[in-house]
Amino acid sequence: MQKKSSILLIYTGGTIGMELSPKTGNLIPVNFGNIAREMPELVRFDLDIKTVSFSPPLDSSEMGPDMWIRLALTIEEHYDRFDGFVILHGTDTMAYSASALSFLLENLGKPVIFTGSQLPIGMLRTDGRENLITSIEIAASEINDAPAVPEVCVFFQNKLFRGNRTTKYNVEYFNAFRSENYPPLAETGINIEFNYHAINYPYGDHKLKVYKEVDNNVAILKIFPGIKGTLLNTLFNTVNLKGVIMETYGAGNAPTASWFISEIEKAVERGILIVNVSQCTTGSVDMNKYNTGKRLQEAGVVSGYDMTTEAAVTKLMFLLAQTPNDKELRSLINSSIRGEIK
Repeated sequence: MQKKSSILLIYTGGTIGMELSPKTGNLIPVNFGNIAREMPELVRFDLDIKTVSFSPPLDSSEMGPDMWIRLALTIEEHYDRFDGFVILHGTDTMAYSASALSFLLENLGKPVIFTGSQLPIGMLRTDGRENLITSIEIAASEINDAPAVPEVCVFFQNKLFRGNRTTKYNVEYFNAFRSENYPPLAETGINIEFNYHAINYPYGDHKLKVYKEVDNNVAILKIFPGIKGTLLNTLFNTVNLKGVIMETYGAGNAPTASWFISEIEKAVERGILIVNVSQCTTGSVDMNKYNTGKRLQEAGVVSGYDMTTEAAVTKLMFLLAQTPNDKELRSLINSSIRGEIK
């Protein structure tokens, strides 16, 4: 008899894990150890579904590097026993967590799917039930007896995205996430249609490698008209600062005033890695396109190409912890290591 596929649900917290208390009428966390009681639809899956819950559940605003490591270690602990993983997570920082986990899990050969909801799973109109059910089905899907999507992904309202390509863009509607610079890995309707040519499949039989350290001595600098040198000076002189994700205009442009370039050059000389990503949600940084971008390149700024801010921040944290060599660090930051750059 064929063994049932096994899926591990990892509940971290967030809106999806809430229901109305019959006593108080307030939202309280669902007991995911009894998830089949909350969602009897799951019994209809011919799957072995187990759960692990963070205690206490965390609002996604509280998720950060320590929790990313905890998630990676949880997957490492259960990796050989399960065929796929579904992580229930609040939406606000889901793109950061999914991006971080993609870097922390090297040689991943099984699906790790983040999902959540805009409405609590205990509410009548919740989007959480469909998101959870479909995420489980995708995590258990196979092609040629191998996982259909062996990547860290985000599934939300009919679309499966590469985790490190996503951004939350909508707080009002159920389609909360977009992946502007990379196509969906799957789309769901009556059927689940996998976009196989867009999915990364592992080469060879490499063992999962889980990294257990990130360095969060980084900052985000958003360029805006009227920005002052005192702001840059204060930021770049932050104690222990090692890297900055600089959100620039358009294709990677920023002011070329002498004071601005001077602050950039001084920071680079002190060993701070500055990565250029665009404030635009679609397209890529090209610092050779305009003189303003070229000037940044000459000052020592490194291109982040079409990375999302979420991917750039978590990748920089990851690389700073693993790569002490500055030349190698600068090379890796603008190279695709988990499909985060086109």
